[in-house]
Amino acid sequence: MHIAVFSQYHTNPDCPATSRHYTLLAHLARTHRVSLITTRTWEPQRLTQQFPWVPDGVEMRAADVPYHNKMGVGRRALAFGQYAAYALREGLRLDKPDVIWGISTPLTAAWAAARVARLRRVPWVFEVQDLWPSFPIAMGAVPNKIAQRRLFALEKGLYTSASHILPLSPDMSGYIEALGINTAKITTVLNGTDFHLAAAATDAAVANLRREQDLIGRRVVLYAGTFGRANDIPTLVAAAEKMAPSHPDITWLFMGHGFHEPLIQAAAARCPSIRLIAPQPRHAVFTWFKLAEVSIVSFLDLPVLDANSPAKFYDSLAVGTPVVVTNNGWTRKWVEDYACGWYTPAGDATMLASCLSELLAKPAILRQAGERGRTAALLHFDRKVMAADVQKVLENARSNTN
Repeated sequence: MHIAVFSQYHTNPDCPATSRHYTLLAHLARTHRVSLITTRTWEPQRLTQQFPWVPDGVEMRAADVPYHNKMGVGRRALAFGQYAAYALREGLRLDKPDVIWGISTPLTAAWAAARVARLRRVPWVFEVQDLWPSFPIAMGAVPNKIAQRRLFALEKGLYTSASHILPLSPDMSGYIEALGINTAKITTVLNGTDFHLAAAATDAAVANLRREQDLIGRRVVLYAGTFGRANDIPTLVAAAEKMAPSHPDITWLFMGHGFHEPLIQAAAARCPSIRLIAPQPRHAVFTWFKLAEVSIVSFLDLPVLDANSPAKFYDSLAVGTPVVVTNNGWTRKWVEDYACGWYTPAGDATMLASCLSELLAKPAILRQAGERGRTAALLHFDRKVMAADVQKVLENARSNTN
């Protein structure tokens, strides 16, 4: 079977990014022909050279379309349009696929996949990584009401035309069902994590990292991920500064990059309890998570963000580090159901500081929560298992049209 994959942002484990699809593509390419239509956005950002840029057996067509988190709305829209035009052209040039897998975000990538699928008369599967256009509209990026209506109409049309839909969280699935989409064509496939990479986070690796970072005797709270506008970084910085005078043994590590990086740099300059860590390659992040006693998964208090499926949530639990979440959605329910984390309201630095102070006073409680989290993660978050689920959906989409 020939599978065409439309994904604007391809990454591999050498990049400071989740590289979800690297694992999935590697699995598919063992038994199927896979053509990837993408961009070279992340290729210059490789921090190591330990992995091939694409898995063995994957054929890549890549456009030179720049994109980064600090871009304004107009520049981002241009990048989205450039990729969509490239993907449409290349999708019509490549050998006819048996099925198309369109990955959003952005929504324009899914549009290109759907358009090629219609023109070439093949089925397509829609993977929903974030709820677009709800997310950019909630963030104020699309203030025009007419444009909003057109985007929502486009979204609904894509859900309708897809042979199957793969949302990355149960809340995303619920949102799509509420639009009247047949539940039989929706399969929740969580973002997940890479346990074969997490295995490198050994006790010895953690001890070495602790020495290298001069963290011996320090207790670590970790935020690892994008410093984006949606991530509520100012609240985390405020909580760290509130805790500093009464918790001199605690170090907050902020690992990543993005819009709020200058805010963290300024905070680190005035508060020795705050440290900014450069982005790390995917295969290295697990040791940082295991180094921490607790990690933070934070977003603004917007209903659309409650549906998110953040990689840091899975990666932390995979190595037995419990999490504090600020989403009042499925991640809150998960940590409470499995007793592997805690919830504090978004935007409330005082509550976050109080929660962490109480938890850090009870290291046994943190350790037990982490153990429960790892057990649950092993059962539910393995991307190799998810890759088999995605393959089955793609094969069924093809067979159901024959």
